[in-house]
Amino acid sequence: MRLKAIPLLLLLFQQYFSFSQNEELSFSRFNPDMLLSANAVIRNHQMHVNLLDKDDMLVDYVRTVTVLNEKGNKQVQAYIGYSNSISIKMANANIYDKNGNLIKKLKKKDFMDVSAVDGGTLYSDSRVLYMSYLPSEYPYTVSFSYQLKTKNTGTIPSWYFIDGFMVSTEQTSYTITYSDVSLKPKVLERNLEAYGIGLKESPLSIKYSAKNLKALKAESLMPSMHEVLPNLLVCPVNFYYEGFDGSVNDWSDAGNWMNINLLKGQDDLDPGTITMAKNLVLGIEDDLEKAKTIYRYVQENTRYISVQVGIGGLKPISAIEVNQVKYGDCKGLTNYTKALLKAVGVESYYVHVQAGREIVDFEESAASLAQGNHVILAIPYNGKYYWVDCTSQVHPFGFLGDFTDNRKVLLMKPEGGEITTTDAYLNEDNIQATIGRYSLNKGGNLSGKVKIITKGIQYDHHFYLEGSPELDIEKYYKNYWSNINNLSLDNFSFNNDKDAITFEESIGVSAIGYASKSQDRLIFVANAFNNMQSTPPRYRNRKFPFEIQRGYMDKDTLEVEFPKEFRIESLPQKRELKTKFGEYTIDFFEEDGKIKVRRKILVKAGTYSSTDYSAYRNFKRTITKIDNSKVVLIKRQQQ
Repeated sequence: MRLKAIPLLLLLFQQYFSFSQNEELSFSRFNPDMLLSANAVIRNHQMHVNLLDKDDMLVDYVRTVTVLNEKGNKQVQAYIGYSNSISIKMANANIYDKNGNLIKKLKKKDFMDVSAVDGGTLYSDSRVLYMSYLPSEYPYTVSFSYQLKTKNTGTIPSWYFIDGFMVSTEQTSYTITYSDVSLKPKVLERNLEAYGIGLKESPLSIKYSAKNLKALKAESLMPSMHEVLPNLLVCPVNFYYEGFDGSVNDWSDAGNWMNINLLKGQDDLDPGTITMAKNLVLGIEDDLEKAKTIYRYVQENTRYISVQVGIGGLKPISAIEVNQVKYGDCKGLTNYTKALLKAVGVESYYVHVQAGREIVDFEESAASLAQGNHVILAIPYNGKYYWVDCTSQVHPFGFLGDFTDNRKVLLMKPEGGEITTTDAYLNEDNIQATIGRYSLNKGGNLSGKVKIITKGIQYDHHFYLEGSPELDIEKYYKNYWSNINNLSLDNFSFNNDKDAITFEESIGVSAIGYASKSQDRLIFVANAFNNMQSTPPRYRNRKFPFEIQRGYMDKDTLEVEFPKEFRIESLPQKRELKTKFGEYTIDFFEEDGKIKVRRKILVKAGTYSSTDYSAYRNFKRTITKIDNSKVVLIKRQQQ
């Protein structure tokens, strides 16, 4: 009887094994072309947005990824944000080994559930569900899926068919269905042609799909992903959001809807706070000076909590609440500053922006409340806007830095939305002046003083030193002057002029054996304090154009004293370079018994074709070579 049970057990085992194995996910089934330059392969990537009604949206999502190595782990992306307005109806993840055998199965209850923000209770409903998994071997595959339900149809997820580098995609699709043509959104298609993206459209649906997209390599200075990779920007026209119906056909409509429904009343303050604000500016007549005083108060009395637009919703926390707790996200702090300015009679406008070091514009032809990830403030004064980021406790008034500079943004004016451009810092605006003096002794040891003065974006990259710990400052300069071996930082001081927006560094340095000794000679690089050390990477077949988004100018003056027992045997020649990308001059000469160096480099902002990259690289490579030209001193002969 026991022997008769064995076939039944084998049958059950075979059924279980068949159920838990997915041969399609086996590593052996890969098209070899999809593995080239790939750290991961997306087997299937799908989103289906179903607009059931003006206030009813379902989003179904599937992402199946085979991770080939440790660098590919970031492509799993098994997480989803939710809030009181967005509910997760389902979340699953299946994990398979290299043969397609199921090794772990997760349901919604098995995911980690954490707050989307630390340190504040105003945003406690913004949360993230994510999968935690530590792989024991590669390759492995994760198939992650979820379903979201929300009444808010004012922001519809957009789509990237290629959402990263060093990852290939076997199949990807994005589908929108709508119960009525009045719910049909506008779709802005970007860069689809070169990637074979297919489109199928019916009266009540739109579907985009693609197959076998090979892995791409990121390239230095390439433009933003949305400018060169295939993607969709989806813009709802008739929608519902947080209790309000909306109809948006252009940016004026978008601003009007924001003002009337989400911003109205949020900048009200209690009488005591209004009195406090007025006392802050007592005796100040000029509106710009009032604005500076209010901005300084916000910087000194509030703290920022990072909650992106879209995660924490579009509506700012009320100014009264922020005033009570003294913290907020970008929306809350901007609205609070706007409220304080209103209390003292200064007009200002709430502004949506796509923030980040990479300059990304709002699309003028596609009005969508989903564009933007940050909020700043615009203050009109004497025919121009003064821009302030109310989340920064350190930036000077009216200086944006490289986080929100030179990009098209949505400004909420009383009469409606308006696309305008933030302040640009280009080329000569971003200046660094280096004035250095150093002496060499007979042993080749260096002792010197350096002054560095920065403005524009170069100011933005230096002024944070003022508030850094001493150990971090020492580490910074040793890295900054990595060309000087055995560098010692003897002293330093800073002067941060927030009115002129200039930062001045005064540094004393020394180094043992900076000049190398060769018999009766000392050999060294005269340009010690600002020489180019690296060359842009080389590409045999560059694919993408390249972009210098801001440009900069460096002006350097150096003076070198050397022992009287030595004379100059060899000085580098004066050199000049002029290209479409910029200009460079350097001159080495002897004056009053000292070596003097005058150097100037201008790198110009611009967008250039991929075929220009080799010439640009050669420009920078030549500068690196000239910058590191050596001086030779030789001992004087005894008379």
